[in-house]
Amino acid sequence: MKLQVTQENLSKALSTVARVANTRNTLPILGNVLLKTVDNRLSVSATNLDIAITHYIGSKVSEEGAITVPARLMQDFVSSLPSGVIDLELDENKLHIATDQYKSTINGVSAEDFPVMPAITGGTSWQISTSVFKKGLQQTVLAASTDEARPVLTGVFLHSFDGDLHMVATDSYRLAEKTLQKSKSDTSLLVPGSALQDMLRILGDTEEQVMITHDEQQVLFQVGEVELVSRLIEGAYPDYRKLIPKSFEVTATLSKADFTNITKVSSLFARESAGSVTIKIDEAAKQVSIRSVASQLGENTASATAEVTGSGEVTLNSRYLLDALHVFNGDKITFSFNGKLDPCLLTEPSAKGYKHIIMPLRS
Repeated sequence: MKLQVTQENLSKALSTVARVANTRNTLPILGNVLLKTVDNRLSVSATNLDIAITHYIGSKVSEEGAITVPARLMQDFVSSLPSGVIDLELDENKLHIATDQYKSTINGVSAEDFPVMPAITGGTSWQISTSVFKKGLQQTVLAASTDEARPVLTGVFLHSFDGDLHMVATDSYRLAEKTLQKSKSDTSLLVPGSALQDMLRILGDTEEQVMITHDEQQVLFQVGEVELVSRLIEGAYPDYRKLIPKSFEVTATLSKADFTNITKVSSLFARESAGSVTIKIDEAAKQVSIRSVASQLGENTASATAEVTGSGEVTLNSRYLLDALHVFNGDKITFSFNGKLDPCLLTEPSAKGYKHIIMPLRS
């Protein structure tokens, strides 16, 4: 293998894939990245056996070849080099890296030992705009569980329902559902939340389309020069629609900035009580107030004016509420609930298509 690449391109590709490489894995080679020439380009790949990411970069290839090298060392070294052209040359299992002022050799491991994710053959393919997909991920992935005891809840469920494509995640304490676009085919994919966190980092502000190809075991996301392959989670996703109430007795619409501020201030006094705050909606006073008590520190009540229907109060985790408020786009938020133990719904009056549910705490 002998080729030339620019420092900027190689550094970007390594930073895209290297976080998947894991030195703590039982297979030492999974701490390496695979460098391989493909059609006058250099492919840079890493995998942890569940997720694989490949970034292709333009290069001037003199000799074909492939090698794996330690991901952390390669990434840190290349990012430290000045911008310009880098020469890469493979001599047996030693990778020689040279610029005008730097010359280094990194000991590699044969590419034949590197595990490759099986290719998807005969799968289903469809496209979605990068901006729509990115926004959907930002608004749903935060609600996916990290508890491996219930693997199904660690995933994000991409599925078609009533002619639309939906993305949903829940950890049983909160639930986020986003309607993405019209669905042209019957889709049902349960993608690991960790894979979509990586996908979110990959997606830029490009106007390109994301190409999604899947079979029953795997899904492939392609955008620009980057590919991410992930295993799918097996199992049936819970029928979450039963959780979402059809109507509400208590509803308040208020400024998102005001709601965020009073929640943030109240959360400071809620650290002792694991973030627990009580939200009171008062129809007569036309306001939403949030109260928090810290037995050692004191207590706090913060209020904001709102358009209110009905009166009542409910106790929530302030961190979940702040997480939800941060991913809404509009200036106004509608907060709705029924009883003290019924699900609370956050929506945006100016935009349909996104629902965020938070389950109350027993006060």
